[in-house]
Amino acid sequence: MPTHSETRFLPYSAQQMYDLVADVGAYPKFLPWCAAARIRQTTAQGDGSVLMEADLVISFKVFRERFGSRVLLWPNDRRIDTEYLDGPFRYMKSNWAFVDTQGGCDVSFFVDFEFKNAVLQGIIGLVFNEAMQRIVRAFEERAKVLYGPNA
Repeated sequence: MPTHSETRFLPYSAQQMYDLVADVGAYPKFLPWCAAARIRQTTAQGDGSVLMEADLVISFKVFRERFGSRVLLWPNDRRIDTEYLDGPFRYMKSNWAFVDTQGGCDVSFFVDFEFKNAVLQGIIGLVFNEAMQRIVRAFEERAKVLYGPNA
């Protein structure tokens, strides 16, 4: 169903951008349509990764849905993999990767999902590209607030 993939250069370090995206609990402060976030648990894995289970509440027009996800944080590789646990989706997965480059970093983002509810799937289908662009811009704006020259 809907997928979105892009890589953007940002004038921040890969570590800064990794830290921003890994801070799931802060999403309601800046992400559009994210009404609440709750970290269920966080567990260090033997391979250096960190497994986090989290709930997000998404509010869009008359719809308000909670969904759970399993977030696998790879701090050494500066990579984040997310998969769906429960809620309104048939499936959902996303990946983030952060690579230092001259003067900043490349941030790669991929998401693929499908809602169970055909009405909600139809609504998001109409505005999907705009919604993904707003989400990516929200992370960029948050980085400016946290790491910009006036931070």
